[in-house]
Amino acid sequence: MPNSALVIVDVQNAVVEGEPRAARLDAVLDNLNLAIAKARQRGMAVIFVQHEEDDLPRDSDGWQLHPRLRREAGDLVVAKRYGDSFCDTRLAQELATWDADAVWIGGSATDFCIDSTVRGAVARGYAVTVIADGHTTKPFAALSGEQVIDHFNWAWAASSATPRPLRVVPAAQL
Repeated sequence: MPNSALVIVDVQNAVVEGEPRAARLDAVLDNLNLAIAKARQRGMAVIFVQHEEDDLPRDSDGWQLHPRLRREAGDLVVAKRYGDSFCDTRLAQELATWDADAVWIGGSATDFCIDSTVRGAVARGYAVTVIADGHTTKPFAALSGEQVIDHFNWAWAASSATPRPLRVVPAAQL
């Protein structure tokens, strides 16, 4: 599956830790590490996306990737300032370098950056696999983080009007 790449979005200290802590975070980190191992076994690119903005400055402690992620020196890192990991970044160019036409996506936050990146990938013609148990968020409005995650997994899985497949798959089934 060398024409696929794994894209892990915004699993940064300030994004997922703190009060409240992101939903199911320990399991999500385990599942992302499983996805990383599977991607490496298949020779896929592993790409980490890091959000930065005024209250999350580059190189700050909060901006750093979560220490439990199994990042290696050869992994790619893409900086972003908007929800969609493709918007004004070099993500599409990196994927083109790998001749990738399919992406596995996981990370944080389900209802913002993950959803925007999934939609951005679909709009750009990629086949998309969302790691069902590999994304997280914090509570939003009257919903718990778990409810938000479950809702988006359902919505993405129910989406059939996409030019290429949009699948929602647990990490163990990648």
